[in-house]
Amino acid sequence: MEPFDWTWVSQIAPDDLPDRITTYLAAHQTRDLDTAIAQYTPDAVVTDEGHDHDGPSAIRAWLARSATEYTYTTTLTAAYRADQHHFDVLHRLQGNFPGGVADLHYRFTLRDGHIARLVIEP
Repeated sequence: MEPFDWTWVSQIAPDDLPDRITTYLAAHQTRDLDTAIAQYTPDAVVTDEGHDHDGPSAIRAWLARSATEYTYTTTLTAAYRADQHHFDVLHRLQGNFPGGVADLHYRFTLRDGHIARLVIEP
């Protein structure tokens, strides 16, 4: 998948995010792995901390590991839309991980109504 230029986005209300993204975010937060995985395409890729997790089994393992590694809360602080396929959701995480607070972009690429790519980065 080609890199996407995230500099051309418009802020939107979180309620204007596609249902697929809001369903995923809620499932991720409650650690509902089955619902979270159901939001992805079969060939989806998640990039977190510079590491790619390819396909449902690798994404499931990443979700399960991230759910147990640290205790943290997540607050959605802003949402952006670049086009009908690209959405950036800014979250503030607070918890017992190094540094204690992090503002992270969850950059979603949708294909055929499902999440094809998720890049999590500062």
